[in-house]
Amino acid sequence: MKVIEIAAFGAPDVLRLGERPMPVPGVGELLIRVAASGVNRPDVLQRTGNYPVPPGASDIPGLEVAGVIERGDEQELASAGFKLGERVCALVAGGGYAQYCIAPVGQCLPVPKGLSDVEAASLPETFFTVWSNVFDRAKLQTGETLLIQGGSSGIGVSAIQLAKALGSRVIVTAGSDEKCAACLALGADHAINYKTHDFQEEVKRLTGGLGVNVILDMVAGSYVAKEIECLSEDGRLVIIAVQGGVKSEINAGLVLRRRLTVTGSTLRARPVAFKAAIAQALLKNVWPLIELGRIKPVIHSTFAAQDAFRAHALMESNLHVGKIVLTWGVA
Repeated sequence: MKVIEIAAFGAPDVLRLGERPMPVPGVGELLIRVAASGVNRPDVLQRTGNYPVPPGASDIPGLEVAGVIERGDEQELASAGFKLGERVCALVAGGGYAQYCIAPVGQCLPVPKGLSDVEAASLPETFFTVWSNVFDRAKLQTGETLLIQGGSSGIGVSAIQLAKALGSRVIVTAGSDEKCAACLALGADHAINYKTHDFQEEVKRLTGGLGVNVILDMVAGSYVAKEIECLSEDGRLVIIAVQGGVKSEINAGLVLRRRLTVTGSTLRARPVAFKAAIAQALLKNVWPLIELGRIKPVIHSTFAAQDAFRAHALMESNLHVGKIVLTWGVA
């Protein structure tokens, strides 16, 4: 089968088209004939040598795919209600940039009615992440206010739509007026251009000094101290990436007085059972909203798989709004 390999750690041009043997699904697994592969920031980190592959995972990049079930563990397939030939999308720990990909049955979901393979491939990594962190870990409630750092990212556009659909107020930050406008069009209540405004001061103004209930942070570093200042009483900060660095000096007194929670997580190395539980929550709570059109995939660009280097260059430029997807020549 054709795959996209990382020839050596480095710039986007280290991605190359290669060939590997067809993978064989084991117990609890299925084989997907891939039509489309989502591109995510962790793929870029893996390519540059800054995100080690978890033990047992494929060294081929790619954390989400959509396609057709080719074969698999018949008992597990039947138990999950899947059939051979059915269109699915899946979260995987690696191996997504390939014509065929192994996925645990529990991490697969049916392609929502009316969606293309490209749209379906854009769903798993972002929605698994948003649900696990914003709703399971930070426990965002109806009527509360969520601040999303990086609202125009793949994670951001998913979080905006899901939080709004479930009854929350949403404030986002983004790096240009155009990106802010895109976030507002997706339903955000307020968008702050962090290059021209101090997001801490803007959050204070927009909330009448009360602060926000939950912050979804992909930056960390110096942002953490400012985010703690932005939280309301009993507020929750959840960190899912450290693009701004791993160290921060904070006001611990505020954490005590306001009863704040500072937490974080990564998803890739978590057990299959943990991810399968998220999949079931998405099937129950999010997939119906997608099928009703209340949440829509936001696709910025698609690239033929052999042009993965171009997809990575675009992601590193930070000029995109929403998701970037690779295609394998299947409609």
